[in-house]
Amino acid sequence: MHNIRFAQDYKNNDRARKSLSDLAQGTFGISFEDWYQKGYWKERFIPYSYLDGDRVIANVSVSIMDLIINGEVSQAVQIGTVMTHPDYRNKGLSSRLLTKVLDDYEHKCEYIYLFANESVLDFYPKFGFRPVQEQLFSLENISEYRSGPAANKNVRKLDMQNEADRALMYQRSLERLPNSQRWGTANSEGILMFYGLNVFSEEIYYLEEENIIVIYKKEEDRIDLFDIISAKEFEIQDILSHIADKDVRKIVFHYTPDYKNMYLNQQAYDGGLFVRTRSSDISSFHNIKYPITSTT
Repeated sequence: MHNIRFAQDYKNNDRARKSLSDLAQGTFGISFEDWYQKGYWKERFIPYSYLDGDRVIANVSVSIMDLIINGEVSQAVQIGTVMTHPDYRNKGLSSRLLTKVLDDYEHKCEYIYLFANESVLDFYPKFGFRPVQEQLFSLENISEYRSGPAANKNVRKLDMQNEADRALMYQRSLERLPNSQRWGTANSEGILMFYGLNVFSEEIYYLEEENIIVIYKKEEDRIDLFDIISAKEFEIQDILSHIADKDVRKIVFHYTPDYKNMYLNQQAYDGGLFVRTRSSDISSFHNIKYPITSTT
């Protein structure tokens, strides 16, 4: 343990960055390298790590976030990729890194939050985090929103391996309006591009006439709607009329919808969300679905 050192925000250190990506690949099956090489790892994503030489052995990542809650912007920190190499576990390294993060940010922002998997649900309450039950919203009476027979003719699937398509998505993400003024995020284009490259690369569509990007997946009679990226106000009916054909019976929103005159069902969703606040009041996270394309 005497060779272990702390480092943070080292994305331009090739060896350390690639080692972080290797650890993430081995732990979660994800990689940061392509995201970095294509220029989307920005200053808002900051790894806090312990290294043994040039090898990252434990990590807690920080994402600086802007939350929109009832039309007001709040500063927040999202914690992600909490991981330790198997050879270095049970030595308290993650706890020490998490403590460093809390020391750095607990007085700078109102909210610090994360998403935990089932194996560590007892870990985060020790640091003042409290579990939050999210809600999943869905539209099941969609007859008035279904598309006509030619509605999809101006919908083009984007290719995230194509530089022009990536540039289009990134530019729209910089210009975008929040999906929800009730509860959403802003300035999270870096995370969005990570999802575009690694998670939803086959589910990104461009509505050419509307100049709007929609991330969704259709399976049988259900559409999972992950994000709508638009620089202008839009009517959700217009979006759904392009993507919901006659077979669709249900639309599931993976964010907090904020649409007028639309009756939505909701059900409890256990996404492992934990929140820590300066005031110990987590009511701002009540009855919401955290936007999936802003999750680290």
